[in-house]
Amino acid sequence: MIERPKYLDKLIRKKENGLVKVITGIRRCGKSYLLFEIYHKYLNSIGVDDSHIIELALDDDENIRYRNPLELGKHIREIITDKNNMYYIFLDEIQKVSEINNPYLPDGSEKVGFVDVVLGLMKIKNADIYVTGSNSKMLSSDILTEFRGRGDEIRVNPLSYSEYYCAYQGDKSDAWKEYFTYGGMPLVLMQKTHEDKSRYLNDLFNKIYIDDIMARNSIGYDKSILEDLLNIISSSVGSLTNPSKLSKTFKSVRNTSVSDETIAKYLDYFIDAFMIYKSMRYDVKGRKYIGSPLKYYFSDIGLRNARLNFRQQEENHIMENIIYNELLYREFDVDVGIVEYNHKNTENKNVRTQLEIDFVANKGSVRYYIQSALNVSSEEKRLQETNSLRRVNDSFKKIVVVKDDIIPWYDDTGIYYIGIEKFLLEETL
Repeated sequence: MIERPKYLDKLIRKKENGLVKVITGIRRCGKSYLLFEIYHKYLNSIGVDDSHIIELALDDDENIRYRNPLELGKHIREIITDKNNMYYIFLDEIQKVSEINNPYLPDGSEKVGFVDVVLGLMKIKNADIYVTGSNSKMLSSDILTEFRGRGDEIRVNPLSYSEYYCAYQGDKSDAWKEYFTYGGMPLVLMQKTHEDKSRYLNDLFNKIYIDDIMARNSIGYDKSILEDLLNIISSSVGSLTNPSKLSKTFKSVRNTSVSDETIAKYLDYFIDAFMIYKSMRYDVKGRKYIGSPLKYYFSDIGLRNARLNFRQQEENHIMENIIYNELLYREFDVDVGIVEYNHKNTENKNVRTQLEIDFVANKGSVRYYIQSALNVSSEEKRLQETNSLRRVNDSFKKIVVVKDDIIPWYDDTGIYYIGIEKFLLEETL
């Protein structure tokens, strides 16, 4: 069993909170496994009998009749016979439930679908409801709107490095290289060869993700623009960009005219499908957000690498993407930091310069400034990597994450240096 303790803790905290638990995330990241295996096992451990755990995998042909919303509601109500104890209802792939005409309004003026069923079941006092889904209807971030403010989202990401490391069956010294290359989609762990892993990751794009996005957003024409945009974002992961820059790239590299508006719309589709994330720029001293350009990161680095057929393995960009995902996994809000300062140039003229901090990570009253660096092997390199951090005068912790396995240490200015694996495996900073 792949342990996912952070998500299990979230489910436990939200248990019986009066809301429907909506488990979202990119397809194949382990949502169903979390619910049907890990959480089910937990409920058993605290004394919940299987007779009070109602599980329906709606993509199973044995349950095809329950894709009718009225049949689904009727079936679950028939099972709930004990009025004194709680029932836990797990509905997997709920988007399989069809939308039908209300049979009591034969003119077809009203539709009935899975949202109506779930809202109805929520009125049962001893019913605690959990739903997952993974295609065009349930993959989207607007699903909570569908439940009219009565949904509680649990966002599931691909495996963090600590989760991956615990489940990795090979020599632990190889775990980082494997994760760095193939990422954290759970089923990647089951593949043995590079060819198998590459094929699996590429099939996710070719057979699932692109088609889902096209279906959800009614894109009925050639999908080559979506494909090309994904390739460009993959090549420039962690670089500042915007729709205008990307439009110029299409023109210069692909010799294709694509408007800024179309590119912005498609980027939103990728974000909505949890395929990529965007990170805004934040002026640390001015305490304000700066508009375009911004940065995009993949929710799974293996997907990014597979998209490029593992050709562009720039360690600095891959490390940066992995650190970004780790901070999201730890539930930080993450921005790109900008530090501006005035100085005199070689001509003794006053100039204003912007320096970048890779990540400003905030959670409540806690903040970290984090720089990703391959190494700080020389004093010149160390000063270069920490230039932006040393110009931030507040008392929040400043961290440099390096590729090498080092004993963590502080320099004279209080900046903390730590190796990437230790950073990912030890959550306490």
